[in-house]
Amino acid sequence: MSTIDINGADDPPTTPDSTHALDNIDIRTLHTADEMIELGEVFQQVWGSVTQIVTIEILMAVSHSGGYVSAAYESRGDGERMLGASVGILARHQGRPALHSHITGLLPGARHSGLGRAMKLHQREWAARHDIEWIVWTFDPLVRRNAWFNIEVLGAEVHEYLPSFYGAMTDSINVGDESDRLLMAWPVAEPTDRRTRRADTGSHVLVPTPEDIVTLRRTDPAAVSRWRTDTREALQGALERGDRIVGFTERGEYVVESDS
Repeated sequence: MSTIDINGADDPPTTPDSTHALDNIDIRTLHTADEMIELGEVFQQVWGSVTQIVTIEILMAVSHSGGYVSAAYESRGDGERMLGASVGILARHQGRPALHSHITGLLPGARHSGLGRAMKLHQREWAARHDIEWIVWTFDPLVRRNAWFNIEVLGAEVHEYLPSFYGAMTDSINVGDESDRLLMAWPVAEPTDRRTRRADTGSHVLVPTPEDIVTLRRTDPAAVSRWRTDTREALQGALERGDRIVGFTERGEYVVESDS
């Protein structure tokens, strides 16, 4: 899965209103079983799954062993309400200390508020305090809003194409589709407003994505299969040739750069 991985987190607007809406939000790490139970309930709401997305036992093990488990809480008159959560596993990337951000999800009412970006920045600050050099995560390359968020908003790099990474999936968002993923890598030490730069040399190829893959899964599975095959061939082939994915357009296209 992932944070914006197969994520329920959406691309945030950057309007003053959205920034103001985060004034009553507290993002913090979790450590107790009761907190993990509430996190599990939020994830089940996000993915509509009849089974646990991540078990309480795994969440406690990740937290207790030094991994990252966090949640965003909204302060209200009657207490707090969890709006979203994130889970990351200690890992290695290119031989260096990394945090593999396995899953992040926001409740529907919390999306498009800037909270997704705020949660990623909290994760980045946590990684910096723990001498972690990379944050890595996966996401479905056909989910246009997540591609825009990961590449253009966060400025993360695409490092791998992973076909059928999770095998068959059964949650209500992904059921019936193959679980291809792009591996994103976010260098912790670089500025948070970094953007992937397009070089002035070399040629660029645009690889389109469907406007709404989630709806398409319900209405036209055959079209989903065609999109999956075409995108896999284009992106996986490009990365294997040594080309780079350097951007994502507002029209929903990957920008692939080749020096050849």
